[in-house]
Formats: sequence, structure tokens, C-alpha cells
Amino acid sequence: MFQEYDVIVVGAGHAGCEAAAAAANLGSKTLLITMNLQTIAQMSCNPAMGGIAKGQIVREIDALGGYSGIISDESMIQFRMLNQSKGPAMWSPRTQNDRMLFSQKWREALESTSNLYFYQDTVREIILSGNKVRGVKTGLGHEIKSRAVVLTNGTFLNGIIHIGEKKFGGGRVAEKASEGITEQLRSIGFESDRLKTGTPPRVDGRSLDYSKMEEQKGDEKIVGFSYMNTKKPEKQKSCWITYTSTEVHDILKTGFDRSPMYTGRIEGVGPRYCPSIEDKVNRFAERERHQLFVEPEGWNTIEIYVNGFSTSLPEEVQYEALKKVPGFENVHFFRPGYAIEYDYFPPTQLKNTLETRVVDGLYFAGQINGTTGYEEAACQGLVAGINAHLNIKQEAPFILKRSEAYIGVLIDDLITKGTKEPYRMFTSRAEFRTLLRQDNADLRLTEKSYRIGLASQERMEKVIRKNKEVQEVKEVLKNTSIEPNEINPFLEKHNSAEITEKQKVEKILLRPGIELEDIIADIDKVSLQLDGYDEEIIEQASIQVKYQTYISKEQDLVGRMKQMEELKIPQSFDYQLIKALSAEAKDKLHRLKPETLGQASRISGISPSDVQILMIYMGR
Repeated sequence: MFQEYDVIVVGAGHAGCEAAAAAANLGSKTLLITMNLQTIAQMSCNPAMGGIAKGQIVREIDALGGYSGIISDESMIQFRMLNQSKGPAMWSPRTQNDRMLFSQKWREALESTSNLYFYQDTVREIILSGNKVRGVKTGLGHEIKSRAVVLTNGTFLNGIIHIGEKKFGGGRVAEKASEGITEQLRSIGFESDRLKTGTPPRVDGRSLDYSKMEEQKGDEKIVGFSYMNTKKPEKQKSCWITYTSTEVHDILKTGFDRSPMYTGRIEGVGPRYCPSIEDKVNRFAERERHQLFVEPEGWNTIEIYVNGFSTSLPEEVQYEALKKVPGFENVHFFRPGYAIEYDYFPPTQLKNTLETRVVDGLYFAGQINGTTGYEEAACQGLVAGINAHLNIKQEAPFILKRSEAYIGVLIDDLITKGTKEPYRMFTSRAEFRTLLRQDNADLRLTEKSYRIGLASQERMEKVIRKNKEVQEVKEVLKNTSIEPNEINPFLEKHNSAEITEKQKVEKILLRPGIELEDIIADIDKVSLQLDGYDEEIIEQASIQVKYQTYISKEQDLVGRMKQMEELKIPQSFDYQLIKALSAEAKDKLHRLKPETLGQASRISGISPSDVQILMIYMGR
């Protein structure tokens, strides 16, 4: 009944879908096993993709040939570029999506992928031969052989759902938990722990009074995520903003004695950066109100997601409190909010390929590694799927450095520092964020993916063409002079000092508050010799010229750190031999087994003197 596969991917959430697509597109015969084929790529929490730093990750996935960017564009109901008042390193794309269409588009994409097969069942056990993976055993008792396994179990491993004083097993509401895998992995030496996450109530949009809320429209210019020419919507749906109040908070407090978090029934730690409403009321007691985003679930549904009101309080407390929110006076619940706690495996047990150190050929991706968020999960799935294939083919692993991608920052943070709470990405976590912008992910990453056979020829040609045209525009800006009478009216309008003699456009562009698109809008494109170049090319050239000093500084820093990043440490290295190292350093280096000196330097508790001692000992 079952053939042998190259790669088996367990779980069809965002991580599992990207992992399966990557392995199959690279040529591995891949089986995707999921408990329910009707919930592939389910948006379990909010119906949105991207946001601060997360938008950069989605663009990186797209640049590498993953599917998340394309599918987000095809299912979007609203687009916004966040942080546009700041520099381009902070710009972050975000889409509001049609939940059902997103899942449908993912299934269509996967079903049209060669080498990819599907099976609906649970997985209870990993088949091992010594310390090598050999396949999986399913809930129905089938043994399916493979050469690599990628676990993307999400919140399903021994998942428990909490609503007030009620609790029951489940990985999502109305879906059963997965059992057996945690127990097996712990028995062979893995460490596991518990985390929690939550979700807000879903409500009937017909019962809301939007006249009492602030409308939040999408951007007029829809950029999207994908660097390919995806179809964008001709219209957009609005979201809405409203606020809690001290009256709402007082009602919420009446249920704290029945909250599973406060009564201690939930063991796991929740996400600090996406706290429940009861957490916010408790931790920020001085605040009189908290913002709520009222988000439509799709084009053709009345269901609304109440972003910012994540909770596990009793249903009646949720309901009574939400009724006091402006616009929610007559609210009708589709379902209450709930919390879920689940098993995860501290990611310090992984290599930078996301392969486990304990079992060869076994990869972890997504919430099993202690992360939260669709985007974080998807990029891990992509990297795990790529490396599972490369490992089977005995080819060099695919590893992104911190200086190359937000994905590289995320994986390095996880395997080096671990996480005691659900990890999410922020721009502040990336020390090279001027290099890692959302606008240049294709220039940074597509060639790397093309070389291993994942990014298509079409993508590569598009990047080559983009790079060529950007350089052409930069040459125009460098060599074109502009007369005072041409530019002075523009400069006066933008409160910038007028010029008395002609200057190069490049020099004028370096002024604060002056943007190339504004110059073009004011002065004829033809006279600037920029006719025929599209907006993306002009924007990219403008950013590279305007921020060249900052970009160069970061590139110099990357160059100085390169020696440490490339100095490999053998996995068998015995740190006990180095008497000058502190006891803490010896313990952490032995336990975490950093693969490079650069990675060793980022381990919490490893001092600069410990790094110098290592360098000296290793002959550097």
C-alpha cells in the first residue's frame, strides 16, 4: 500500500506546507501526512500575513522560491506597508487575507507540485535504526519508510485547550491532539517543555456597529509580497479599530479567579509580544484602554476576528466584557476565545540546518521549536525541507547567515540562545537590518536558491534584469546634472535649501526628506532619462543611493565578522581540555556544540575573553 519516500513531512500547517513543497520541488519523493486534508494551511489564529519583520520573512520565502508570498497575494483582501514614516529598513508589508481562500490556494499549489503525495492519518512514532530515521508509524498502525522526516506538529503535541475552568484535549478547537511522539523522543534523549498560546473570540459581523469604530483602509498602492507578477485584488476590504475601557477591564477581572493562567492549570509560558487581554490588563494596569483590531475573515463571510482580545476566560466573562466595547454592544459570538498549551522541544537541540543532533535525518520546524507566527513557521519549514533533500543527496547544506536574511537571524537565535517563551521576529533582533530590507530580498537570496535548484529560471532572470536596471538608474542619477531653475521650486516646496549652480541628481537625493519619486513627479521623467523604468526599479535605486553610507558601514561590519563566522569548530571538540575557560563556558559550549566561532560568541554566558581563548587555542 505504501511506497518508500525520500522525505515524509508530518503536519500540513505553514511549516509543513513549505517543507513539503521545497523537498518535492527539489526532486525528492515527498509524502505529506496530515490529520485532516480539509485544513491544509489553516490560518489558526488571525487571517493575516506579514507585519513588522514578519513581512520581510515572507518576502525572503518568496525570493527563495517558497509559496507563502504568492498565496498571500492571491488571497489578500487588504494590503498595507507598515512603518513607511521610518527608513526603508523598517518598512514591512502586511496582508489581510481570506482565510478559506488562503487554505484553498495552498492546497491547489501543493496538488500541482510534482513528486508530492498526501495521506490523512496521525503519526504516533518515528521509526529509527540506531540514531538514523527510517520512517514513521501512523495512528492506523501503518509503517511508512523514508530517508528523512520533518516534524511540523504545531500546537498538536499533547495539546490541551482551556476555556475558563473547562479543559479538553485538542490541537485546535474541534480537532484532536497528537500523542506518542513526545514520549518517544524523550525516551531517546530529547528534552521537551510546555508553551501556551491563545486566540480571541470570532463574532458575527452583522451584530457590530461600525459607526462607533475607526475605519482602517488598505494602501492605494498594492505592493504585495511576491516578486513574481501575482494578481492583486481590484478592491480591498476595510478593517476597523476600537478600544477597551476601564469598564471592560473591571468585567474581565471578575473572571481572573477562574482563568486557567492565574489558577495555575496552564503550565506553559505564553507569548510576551502577543499577550492575552487578561495579561494586558494585569501587566499594564496603568492603561485605561487597549486597542482592538476588527478584522474580516474573508470576501464572502460575515465572520470577524477580534485581534487584541485573545483570552481563555470563561465564555460569559468574555461575552459580557466585549459587549462594553464601542461597536460591540449587540455582539453575537461564533465561538469564544481559548488558550492552548502544547509540547515543544527547546531548539538548542538542533543544528543550523534544523536537523536534530540526536537523530540523523530528523528535522523540526515551526511551533515544535518554540516559535509563534505563520511566517516564522513557514520559513523554518522551507529551510528544513531544503536541507532534508540536500542531506539525502549528500550535498552541502543550505544555511543562511545572520547577515544574509531574517531567516538566518531566526534560526541562529533559536539554536544558539533557545527560547523560554514563544519566539517571534522583530527588526530589532537583526543587527544588519539596513542590509536585510523587504525590498531587496530577491537580490540577496534568489541566486542562492537558484544554485541548489529551487528558485526557477524565470525568477533568476527577473533578478538579473532588476539588478541591471537598478545599476542603470544609479548611473543616470550619478551623471545627470540639474539646473537651479529646474529644481529650486521643488526644493522650496520641500523646505530644502535652494541651489545656486547645477548639481548631480544623486547629490540632491542625499538630502533629508527628498525622495526620488517626488523629484520625478515634479520634474519630467524624460528629462531625467528615467522613462521606461518601473516604480520598483526606481525605488530600489533610490534606496541604494540614499542609504549607501549606512549600507557600506554594515557591509564593513559583516566583513570584519566573517573570519569568526567561517571558523568551524569540530563537533567532537573537547572543551574540557581548555583549562582557561570558565566552568559555565565549558558547560554551555559542550551542551550547545556551536558549529562556528561566531555562533559560540552569541551563546548567552560566553564572554569575549572566552572567545579569545578559543581563538588562541585553535591557532588563530
